[in-house]
Amino acid sequence: MRKKRNPGILSVLTVVSVLILSACQSNVGLATTVAGCGDPNSGTKLKIGGVTDVGTLDDKSFNEAGWCGTIAGATATGSTARVIVTKNPSDYASNMQTFIDNGYKVIVTFGFALGNATAIAAKKNPSIKFVGLDQFICITPSGDPDTRTPEKCDGDPAKLLPNYQGVIFVEAEAGYLAGIVAGSITKTNVIGTVGGINTIPPVVNYIAGYVNGAKSVNPNIQVLVQYASTDITKAFNIPDKGKSIANEMMASNADVIFQVAGLTGQGAVEAACNANKYAIGVDVDQYLSLPAALHKCIVTSAEKKIKIAIQAAIQRIADGTDKGGNIVNDAKSTPVGIGLAPYHELAGLITLDIQAKIDAALAGLKDGSLDPCKGDGKCFGAS
Repeated sequence: MRKKRNPGILSVLTVVSVLILSACQSNVGLATTVAGCGDPNSGTKLKIGGVTDVGTLDDKSFNEAGWCGTIAGATATGSTARVIVTKNPSDYASNMQTFIDNGYKVIVTFGFALGNATAIAAKKNPSIKFVGLDQFICITPSGDPDTRTPEKCDGDPAKLLPNYQGVIFVEAEAGYLAGIVAGSITKTNVIGTVGGINTIPPVVNYIAGYVNGAKSVNPNIQVLVQYASTDITKAFNIPDKGKSIANEMMASNADVIFQVAGLTGQGAVEAACNANKYAIGVDVDQYLSLPAALHKCIVTSAEKKIKIAIQAAIQRIADGTDKGGNIVNDAKSTPVGIGLAPYHELAGLITLDIQAKIDAALAGLKDGSLDPCKGDGKCFGAS
């Protein structure tokens, strides 16, 4: 497992059907449209391929957000975009190769788990541009994925893989802000969080920040943490499991549930709504991406500005200004790379005092005086 350092979506308009790969260039992948993201058939400047992590494209979270950013990049640059939905981790490399074989010059891969395969493909295909969402580029001096234990990451990606942009976020910061919300609005002093799997650094880091943010405003709070699966092919795609975990947490008096688990997490949100408890979404504004029946309980979402970050990476390629290496999106970024989604129907819960605490935390994250990984919540790789 490669270590990610801590430098620390909207609704699908077209139902995603079975992916059919074809030798015909126009049918390499899906051209599914996502509301508010643009048009995947915007021109011929670039041919852009997107490769998802396992699960579904319409996960109302990570895969969908990555595809939204890819569409936005295609729209902004007058390009064409297609996406392949990965069914098994063993298909990461072959899905990228499908695009390469069909003349695609930009490939965006969605998720930390695709990092090794993306680094290998980038080294093998120096004329192809790669954008890795949530991928901290950790390589050896020969430009290969660093699988040493512990990893040294002593290869310079800017020099060795100049065609590969690793777009990463400091998830612990967004989780910290969400934790302030949860710790401030709970009536029981018990809150919960449902993660997909504990081997994906962004998942662990969101939750670590959430724990520390909650305890920063409510030192006596109890934070229940549970992961849905140890199998990455299932972890983010079992809503019934998410629902059962959330119900167990609420049976232990949790009255706010934070989900970091894709469709599994949607089940957790549904359970919270059914029990008239509060929920906090992840990655995107899930008030907009999840069904209207769930809006009544979604207070906010811990956001990564995925659409903006991916669109910007594609724009750099189109402009010829792209450089290889890790691109950090956090509270210090311009524009800011993380944050909280609007409070929508539950804005009345967020008092001036709570908002002042959120604003103060964000200022501390910006100036570096606040470490979201410091506390009982342990970020990925922390001892």
